[in-house]
Amino acid sequence: MATSKLQALWNHPAGPKTIHFWAPTFKWGISIANVADFAKPPEKLSYPQQIAVTATGVIWSRYSTVITPKNWNLFSVNVAMAATGIYQLSRKIRHDYFNEEEVAVAKE
Repeated sequence: MATSKLQALWNHPAGPKTIHFWAPTFKWGISIANVADFAKPPEKLSYPQQIAVTATGVIWSRYSTVITPKNWNLFSVNVAMAATGIYQLSRKIRHDYFNEEEVAVAKE
């Protein structure tokens, strides 16, 4: 049973013998790095970088569902990229635009 599932994975059109497997697998590094940046102070985050990560995730998530063969590894890594990018952007926006108002209200 396990052998047949491994053989099916190995011979899949988006399996480990193809670039369709390895490109999204290495792309997980970007999402992991973005998760590691959750500990970074928001003022050190970059709008252009996080917009690029988010846009890449959203665009390629859609693309990965319409190509043949379906590449669920590509889909999942791009959903993770979009999610981490949106979270980082929300942290940056909250810090840049809403943090000052809260400080001003607290002083009054």
